[in-house]
Amino acid sequence: MLALEMPGSIALLDDGLARRVAIARGIPIKGTLGLLLDAKRAGHIPVVKPSLDKLQDLGFRLAEPTRAAVLKLAGESS
Repeated sequence: MLALEMPGSIALLDDGLARRVAIARGIPIKGTLGLLLDAKRAGHIPVVKPSLDKLQDLGFRLAEPTRAAVLKLAGESS
C-alpha cells in the first residue's frame, strides 16, 4: 500500500505472491538479490558473494542457477 501511496517508489519484495500482486498493480519491484547488485554497482559493497553466503546461512532460499547468475552479473563468477 505504501508503494501505491508514494509515486516513484519501489517495493522491496522476495515473496512470489507479493511480487505478482505488485506487478499486477503496476508497482515497480526489486528483490534482495537486485538490491545487492545495486549496492555493488554503487560502490557500497566490494563483492556480493559473502552476502549471498550469509543469506544462505540464515536460511534464504537461493537456487544454484540463480546464485550463479547473480555472481555472473556481479562479475564474480569463476
